[in-house]
Amino acid sequence: MRTVPFFNYPHVFTSRAEQFVATLRDVGRRGAFIMQKDLAEFERDLAAYAGATYAVGVSNATDGLQMAFQAGGLRQGDEVIICTHTMVATAASVHYAGGVPVPVEAGSDHLIDVASIRAAITPRTRAICPTQLNGRTCDMDAILALAKEAKLDVYEDAAQGLGSRFKGRCAGTFGRAACISFYPAKVLGCLGDGGAVLTNDESIYRKLLLLRDHGRDESGDVVLWGMNARLDNVEAAYLEFQLKTYPAVVERRRAIALIYQERLGTCASVCLPPAPDSDPDHFDIYQNYEIEADERDALREHLKARGVGTLIQWGGRAVHHFRKLGFTQSLPRTDRLFTRLLMLPMNMSLEDDDVRYVAERILEFYRA
Repeated sequence: MRTVPFFNYPHVFTSRAEQFVATLRDVGRRGAFIMQKDLAEFERDLAAYAGATYAVGVSNATDGLQMAFQAGGLRQGDEVIICTHTMVATAASVHYAGGVPVPVEAGSDHLIDVASIRAAITPRTRAICPTQLNGRTCDMDAILALAKEAKLDVYEDAAQGLGSRFKGRCAGTFGRAACISFYPAKVLGCLGDGGAVLTNDESIYRKLLLLRDHGRDESGDVVLWGMNARLDNVEAAYLEFQLKTYPAVVERRRAIALIYQERLGTCASVCLPPAPDSDPDHFDIYQNYEIEADERDALREHLKARGVGTLIQWGGRAVHHFRKLGFTQSLPRTDRLFTRLLMLPMNMSLEDDDVRYVAERILEFYRA
């Protein structure tokens, strides 16, 4: 029986072990561990790739989004509207920046529902923070138009979106600032935690540089309360190496998505993500391949028995489900959606035959 794990974590290292070891030796021999030229080079090239003016390497995307809110002037008690179909880290970033996260419904595309944003706006609302989820960018025209109408700021949780585009523009470049994640399972991943903040706003950029390094300016003077939230230099060097081949990695993931589409596209019992190039406004990078499935739990058990790993994102709990955090929203459409969501294997360790095997096992289940 073929075994197809949901994600092969050792492959993150073994697929490029020689390059990583060479990078580690180079950085180590220079003693270049914290905020050295490797980080500056990666920030420069990351910004150029995304089409942003600035990129700031940080310890992780959660810290990055929190600092983005702080740098943008979020005030105590300001409400920030988020999609409930996101990691709780999105809400935590708002909370620790002093704001109040307000989760709203996910739409049929699994991204934030614009009508639900409008319904959630109150006099205390300060910003909208869409999550560019699963490697797909939201309809940013609609979100930016609503933000302009309501005089709200826009920030992006683009942790899963590096390289995805809407009308030719990259995720992370639409709002005042955006976070990117380099968690090992991301399309561009390091060997631990890591992240970046993208921005086109020079004042936000300058404040981010202070916030990530204890509030210290270039002279060493501490000018504000900051954090220890720097991206390690060795991780930056490894990410810089990977960034050079990132477009090829994205194309491979799109090829995997196309195989799923070809094999499962006519199966009425599953709802697939949009196929590559099916919508001229969207260029998706397929960070995840999240389907909706009839009899989801039984299908998952069927796949597990046949060696196929799957994942229900965030343990099957949307942000508004965490009642102990004080959320009281009723979001029935997302509640139903979360009974159907299932992520299939989508990573660089997959061979074409692995993808076909997964698809055939799904068809087998529904034929039975």
